Parts: sequence; C-alpha cells; structure tokens
Amino acid sequence: MIFAALMAAFAAILQSAGGLLVGIGFFISPFATAPILMATLVSFRSGVFTYFVSILLLLIIQPAELFIFPFTTGLLGLGLGWSFRALSSSYGIVFMNGVLLFLGICIPLYVLGFPVFGPSSTSSISVTMLVLIFVFSLLYSWIWLEFGLFLLRKIQKFVLYSK
Repeated sequence: MIFAALMAAFAAILQSAGGLLVGIGFFISPFATAPILMATLVSFRSGVFTYFVSILLLLIIQPAELFIFPFTTGLLGLGLGWSFRALSSSYGIVFMNGVLLFLGICIPLYVLGFPVFGPSSTSSISVTMLVLIFVFSLLYSWIWLEFGLFLLRKIQKFVLYSK
C-alpha cells in the first residue's frame, strides 16, 4: 500500500507539471503514466488504488489536470500494466491500449467538450481528426510499450542485484 501511495504521489506531481511549469512541464507530464504502470505491474489492485489516489491528489494540487489524467495518462498506465500481464503479443498490447487511449481522448474532446489539445482545438467531429487521433494513439501506445519494457528491464536488473 505504501508503494502504491508513493507511485500516486509521483504520478500526481508529474501530471501537475504541465500546469505548474508552463513550457517544459508539457514534456514532463506524459511521464505520469510510468508510476501507474509500475503500480499496476505489482498488482492490478495496486494500480487502481494508485490511479484513484492520483486523481484525488490532482484535485488538490492541480484541478485543471483532472480532465486529462483520468482519461489519458492514468488510463493508459492502467491499460498497459494490465495488458503486460494478460497479453503476450506486442501487437495486441499496442492495439488494445491504442483503442483505450483513443476513447480516452475522444470522450473529453467530443462528449464533454473539453479541449484536450489546447484552446485551439475544436470539438466538432470529423473523420480526418478521428483517424489522426487513432493513429496518434497507436503510435503513443507503441512508444509506451517500448518505454515500459525498458523500465521492466532496468527494474529487473535492480531487483536481481539487490538480493
């Protein structure tokens, strides 16, 4: 439980960097997926706990990030952690998380009317925009698959050397 709470704190801090450190923070905030991923790899229950505690922390630290984190960054961490454990195919992991991220972007953008891509984005539905979001989601999921595997290799080395 302590590990999950620590991961939630890291996720909330990384996610809130986008609003607190204008400019560079937008490059830091996507890494909020990593603590959720790590907690979910420990157990799905820990991942869900980390996800919800991160949302509560963001409510206090940076409420503006509450539309982004639960639908995109946090949801991707949960999906990746679960799919790393449940699926054996890299293509399946990328596709499942691409669809999850696609839905996570489309719900705030088109259902809630929240400008996910900034104030210049429009909430009118177009096929071109849907295809671009889906391709972006697949690419982003593939990048996170590779980064997640890199993290797993580093953690595995650390755990083996610490025994």
